[in-house]
Amino acid sequence: MIDDSLCYIVLAAYVMDMMLGDPIWLPHPVIWMGNAISFFEAPFRNLIAKTGSNTPPLESKLFIKNDFYAGLLFALFLIFSTWVTAFAAVKLSCIIHPMAGIVVQVILMFFCLSARTLERAASDVKNAIENGGIDEGREKVSMIVGREVKYLNETGVVKATVETVAENFVDGFLSPLFFALVGGVPLAVAYKMVNTLDSMVGYQNEKYILFGRASARIDDAANFIPARISVIIISIAAAVLSLKRGKLAFKTAINEGMEHKSPNSGYPEAAFAGALQVKLGGPNYYHGTLVKKPYIGKSFPDPGREKIKMACDLMLLSSLIVVIIIFITGNTL
Repeated sequence: MIDDSLCYIVLAAYVMDMMLGDPIWLPHPVIWMGNAISFFEAPFRNLIAKTGSNTPPLESKLFIKNDFYAGLLFALFLIFSTWVTAFAAVKLSCIIHPMAGIVVQVILMFFCLSARTLERAASDVKNAIENGGIDEGREKVSMIVGREVKYLNETGVVKATVETVAENFVDGFLSPLFFALVGGVPLAVAYKMVNTLDSMVGYQNEKYILFGRASARIDDAANFIPARISVIIISIAAAVLSLKRGKLAFKTAINEGMEHKSPNSGYPEAAFAGALQVKLGGPNYYHGTLVKKPYIGKSFPDPGREKIKMACDLMLLSSLIVVIIIFITGNTL
């Protein structure tokens, strides 16, 4: 059962997100989370070097084990600390005044949502391509994706943008709301730390392949259910726009969602591919290495630049549907 007050907190946070996005003049907790990750990485890595008098070589099984467990301890410490901080802020504000507690929760929930910011960032890529050409398009898309952009042509830039909109509908909107419903606003804030950890240390490169593995696996586990729920939400939104698009979104997600290298990203991306009738995925360079990722929506053509706006519209409508479902459910149960 969804608490009535949480429904109104979600609604207020959603309205704020639609109106404000992430104002550059407002300090964002995710920046503080990133600073905390950077600050605590070295101390936790030093735990490895201090294990025993003779540090085993890199290829030693003992060293690998210690590296992984140091990263696990690092991730759990930061996630738990974030939850405690958010929980304390909510509790203290409620002690001051119940309305203060509501306001603090609305603000924290607002910081967990990023649908409007995602829409603006994707639109910036489209505008850059149209007004400044491919080089400006690459520069803009580099701000929202992890792949190397210097190899991308216009189709590659458009694909990267649409895929980011699809994936971040889950990471930046659906998952925070899911965890807010499960454990309140503090758990949604803790999820943002999970997601920030994955984005900063969850890489499969020499530096983070072991130390960041726990962060990546925790993020995979956290998004497992929301990623699959997203298929239903995206399909409903696509059906509102066109019944055919709704059917294609669901069918493509079910048939091709599991083909992605990520256990979660493929489901929203495949749903978007079906709804927009475009081919996504394919090989891309990450940190100097060509990663052979499968295509999703293989029967569809490559996307044109107009698909960026269509993806944003689909994401925003999906976001609205989620909030409507939460609000109606919470006020009827």
